[in-house]
Amino acid sequence: MTNFRQRQTYYGGIEQCHGQITIIPASAGNGESTVAFIQALREKYPDKRFALIWDGASYHTGEEMVKYLQQINNGLEPDEWLVTCLLFAPNAPEQNPMEDVWLKGKQFVRKNWFLCDTFRKVKELFLQSIESVRFVFDKLFMYAPFLEII
Repeated sequence: MTNFRQRQTYYGGIEQCHGQITIIPASAGNGESTVAFIQALREKYPDKRFALIWDGASYHTGEEMVKYLQQINNGLEPDEWLVTCLLFAPNAPEQNPMEDVWLKGKQFVRKNWFLCDTFRKVKELFLQSIESVRFVFDKLFMYAPFLEII
């Protein structure tokens, strides 16, 4: 007998000025999915430059990301880069406002477990909870100097 555990990976971002959340499902947390997430953000906000502030997961700083950043920022001065990546302090989820979003979604699913008779419903409930909750992102004010970059 095999104990099969279903799982879903999500990439998420918060637009700092307005607090708009973008969540993209991915097949895995890896370099390919990370690049696809950034490409999705660039499509959603085509005229914006980005300062991504995230944890030091290996796929956030790996070879695929480095190549992608070199490609899109090629020939530009650092203050003109289309995408700039900065890292939170190591092992500091308390600095990351996206962690608050994930926590609220998980708490909502736990409170409404009786609605979750399939994994598909768990995912739907998780996403609905995040889309329907108004978040107050006090942590975003920690990064106010970057408002000019975006």
